[in-house]
Amino acid sequence: MMHMDKGGRCMENLRSKLGFICDMDGVIYHGNRILPGVKEFVAWLYDNDKEFLFLTNSSERSPRELQQKLARMGLEVSEKHFYTSALATAKFISNQAPGGSAYVIGAPGLVNALYEAGITMNDVNPDYVIVGETSNYTYESVLHAVKLVQNGAKLIGTNTDLTGPTEQGIMPACRAWIAPIELATGRSAYFVGKPNPLMMRTGLKLLGVHSADAVMIGDRMDTDIIAGIETGLDTVLVLSGCTSREEVGSFPYRPKYILDGVGDIVK
Repeated sequence: MMHMDKGGRCMENLRSKLGFICDMDGVIYHGNRILPGVKEFVAWLYDNDKEFLFLTNSSERSPRELQQKLARMGLEVSEKHFYTSALATAKFISNQAPGGSAYVIGAPGLVNALYEAGITMNDVNPDYVIVGETSNYTYESVLHAVKLVQNGAKLIGTNTDLTGPTEQGIMPACRAWIAPIELATGRSAYFVGKPNPLMMRTGLKLLGVHSADAVMIGDRMDTDIIAGIETGLDTVLVLSGCTSREEVGSFPYRPKYILDGVGDIVK
């Protein structure tokens, strides 16, 4: 059942949750702009001793860089409250192939996470080709990735997002960037970020809260909401990002709550 009201018992049930897992883009900010109601929501989390985690499919920035990004926008949150698809990918690779190597098309946040997990960079015969978001995506890097995958490297994507919200509008994201490599090689990538339960279970473990006592808040039906549903969390779709109320009906699953933004939780 879908609850759209902003008051009454439904909202009290939501506010009574012990843990909150929140997406970032389209939920907390757009580009370099904090969204309305976010500062009040974060203050409410702290004031009520709620456990919370910003769980983002973006692989570009490290937790420290995300913490500094929010600080520049006037929102103070400690580094421990961030978990990214880059960290999830590094954890997955280090478990699968300890001390392995990778050719990476991605930003420093992804490269640093892999280094810290003991994965070395290799553009000759790597175990993996890993693709994340980056502004340095080039024709040459795609050609090289195709050759490496054809030679046996396994293809990994940090997340399944086709697009992402920016201040300039909707832009291509990881799933779009990796598609040419999949099409040219005939190999399907394995994606580590949301909605992969691997990332969600790690998020819950970091939160220290049982799934029945936690909620997933996001702006995307195909990553955030399905990830919450498949992990047993109540779900909140906010309309401050990629998804409109009209688009919800085209999916075979529903969020438990639909809100204009996270600020509605504390109204």
